[in-house]
Amino acid sequence: MGKGHKDKVAVITGGANGIGQAFAKRLAEDGVHIAVADMADGRETVHLVEAAGRNALAVVCDVASPDSVAAMAKQVQQKFGRADIVVNCAGIYPQLDFAAMTYADWRKVLSINLDGTFLVTAAFVPGMRGRKWGRIVNLASSTFGSVTTGFAHYVASKGGIIGFTRALAGDVAADGITVNAIAPGLTRSPGTLVRKPRPGFATMDDEFTAVAGLQAIKRVEVPEDLVGALSFLTSDDAAFMTGQTLNVDGGRVRS
Repeated sequence: MGKGHKDKVAVITGGANGIGQAFAKRLAEDGVHIAVADMADGRETVHLVEAAGRNALAVVCDVASPDSVAAMAKQVQQKFGRADIVVNCAGIYPQLDFAAMTYADWRKVLSINLDGTFLVTAAFVPGMRGRKWGRIVNLASSTFGSVTTGFAHYVASKGGIIGFTRALAGDVAADGITVNAIAPGLTRSPGTLVRKPRPGFATMDDEFTAVAGLQAIKRVEVPEDLVGALSFLTSDDAAFMTGQTLNVDGGRVRS
């Protein structure tokens, strides 16, 4: 069991697969009950959580919709009575040249990645305040500190998440709530595997290899590389750490 994790309840958006699923599995192993909020089917994650001896709930949720988030929060309350930990992992990362980017393209990415982080966090902070304990972990990205092309909307959304993390940390600290972010590098997950490679790369495997070459640790990042950081940030050991963004990217970005 992780320190202070036993019988806590976590809501993980984007928890049906990839990084979010790896987070759910690790927190369940730490002793946490898990609610998966995702547009995709979360049953596989539920099975992983239950195999670790914890209770689980899967809710279909569009994090960009205030009504959908409110309905999800109601289901979590009915099932568990509370949420102690929120992990904002839901996000999209389409590549699109800025010259071709429309306002609708921009808003879609910002609404899911940034607005969704706000809506889900806002739904559960009041309960955390009432109990004087909470952990919020947001997913940033190492692209915020990297040279990129074709991701103006995505990098802007992740910069917003870093700013939100820093600002909210001050608003909720007196209530025993910490707010931190994890910034992964390019991670081999279902979401990245279906994306088209950037120009200059024939396949995503070529792009994975190239990015790994820019890291101090020269291997492709996988979701399991991120779970230790999450376990720490949601534990009692991290009670004096807030407003921070941890780069967990094999040593590519320094900040």
